[in-house]
Amino acid sequence: MAAGGENVASLKRQLGQLFEVSIRAVVPDELNVEPVVVPSAGKFGDYQCNNAMDIWSKIKGKGTEFKNPNSVGQAIMGNLPKSEIIESCTVAGPGFVNIVLSKNWMAKSLQKMLIDGIETWAPQLQVRRAVVDFSSPNIAKEMHVGHLRSTIIGDTLARMLEFSKVEVLRRNHVGDWGTQFGMLIQYLFEKFPNVDDVNEMEIGDLQEFYKQSKKRFDEDPAFKERAQAAVVSLQGGTPKYREAWLQICEVSRREFQMVYERLGTHLEEKGESFYNPYIPAVLEKLTDQGLIVESEGARVIHLEGFNIPLIVVKSNGSYNYASTDLAALWYRLNEEKAEWIIYVTDVGQQQHFNMFFKAATLAGWLPVDGSYPKVSHVGFGLVLGEDGKRFRTRSSDVVRLVDLLDEAKSRSKTSLVERGKSEDWTEEELEQTAVAVGYGAVKYADLKNNRLTNYTFDFNQMLNDKGNTAVYLLYMHARICSIIRKSGKDIDELKKTGEIVLGHAGERELALHLLKFSETVEEACTNLLPSVLCEYLYNLSEIYSGKFYSNCQVIGSAEEPSRLLLCEATGVVMRKCFHLLGIEAVYKM
Repeated sequence: MAAGGENVASLKRQLGQLFEVSIRAVVPDELNVEPVVVPSAGKFGDYQCNNAMDIWSKIKGKGTEFKNPNSVGQAIMGNLPKSEIIESCTVAGPGFVNIVLSKNWMAKSLQKMLIDGIETWAPQLQVRRAVVDFSSPNIAKEMHVGHLRSTIIGDTLARMLEFSKVEVLRRNHVGDWGTQFGMLIQYLFEKFPNVDDVNEMEIGDLQEFYKQSKKRFDEDPAFKERAQAAVVSLQGGTPKYREAWLQICEVSRREFQMVYERLGTHLEEKGESFYNPYIPAVLEKLTDQGLIVESEGARVIHLEGFNIPLIVVKSNGSYNYASTDLAALWYRLNEEKAEWIIYVTDVGQQQHFNMFFKAATLAGWLPVDGSYPKVSHVGFGLVLGEDGKRFRTRSSDVVRLVDLLDEAKSRSKTSLVERGKSEDWTEEELEQTAVAVGYGAVKYADLKNNRLTNYTFDFNQMLNDKGNTAVYLLYMHARICSIIRKSGKDIDELKKTGEIVLGHAGERELALHLLKFSETVEEACTNLLPSVLCEYLYNLSEIYSGKFYSNCQVIGSAEEPSRLLLCEATGVVMRKCFHLLGIEAVYKM
């Protein structure tokens, strides 16, 4: 990238490239030194280059001209190429190079983004195509809060990667195959002699239907035998059995779709049944490589570091999760040509993924050094009730997700009515805002936590309009939009004619945080942590409110055009954050 930094995507990367030139000049023989540039925590600068101590440890005692880490830092600073990005640099302590950014460059960068669009701030990742495997409920079973977490987290990861110009294959790996379908189909034939009647079944009935068929399977040996024969008929492609299976899947899909529509989530279904035909050939390849061996009637892969083998064919000859997952991974690598395959499930499945990733590496499908193509398991913790136990209804049943989401919307609407909005707004405005705030509150309450931790599902907390909640953030965005509206200025015209000037410390602090957007999205993508983006968004709102708006009058001030553009830049970045988190922005509250 040019030293002038025409493309503002990732400010941290641009600074890194400047320091890379300098480091190569200072220590030309140390080719493995990557620039370490981080945002500065202190008051001495905006960013900091922290390479001096590491370089000193490599060159000390090799007849170097440098006396200590500070002298290395001085040399790094002295060899920096000229750049309009940097206003000044100082060296502190053991060679830390503190960087102060140019206010002029910061202002120009924000104006350029306002004219060219925030897409120009998209991070530049190494990967071109990724699979995100998320949600993945089981057919004939209710979606539960674990699926809610997987759906919300997976959708946000997909959105962030898509924004970063990665082609994302959003995969719903539903549980639509296996021995339980023999049990369900046989029970279906006995209960509904006319299979077409199953169309009238509600998913709640199907849930009960599953329990009844399981009870019969466990208690009636003759039924169990017929159910096992039904599996063979289904897997053999007998039309009557296949039709019944399709009917059961369709009833489940309708319920799943109600959840996905509320969440605004798009997925492409490729369930276990899709990969089933690929299993024999994949297992044959692994057997030919000497990886699969017989053990106590089963076929397994022994893995170093694990005290149990990975079973790929059970002793009764049937396939399992491992066989399906290996076939799916083979397909994704060889047919879909994915470079990064990301699995979003609860942390309880960590060992399974560790084992099957190790098996794929042994097979030579994945590089040993963790480079591309690569796989990642995105684990997440439990959803707890207010009693600190696993989240359920009072009757101890799993909570229906549709009901849960509709309750959030209903509470949001009640709150708006109580604040008198029904008198000023149309019913449609009220409904749209309740949907955006209610569903957004549920999503943000999940995403703002480090995904590995458990979190407590609490409507009162997530719908609070104070603190780190979606309601507060949406309210802050609506306030910014209101300020721009009240000014009476044409903001699109102002983008062309106005000029941003960062004269006040609050204006500069806001601009600096806005310019960190790209590197924040990159960090959230790289580490698969949506909470990083949530923290950025909340801090943006706090800086806007506490440092800029409370100290810098906008409407009626001499700086009004510049400050309106800063308001607009904040609004643009907030809207993109909302979009990446799957939250619909609201423009008045």
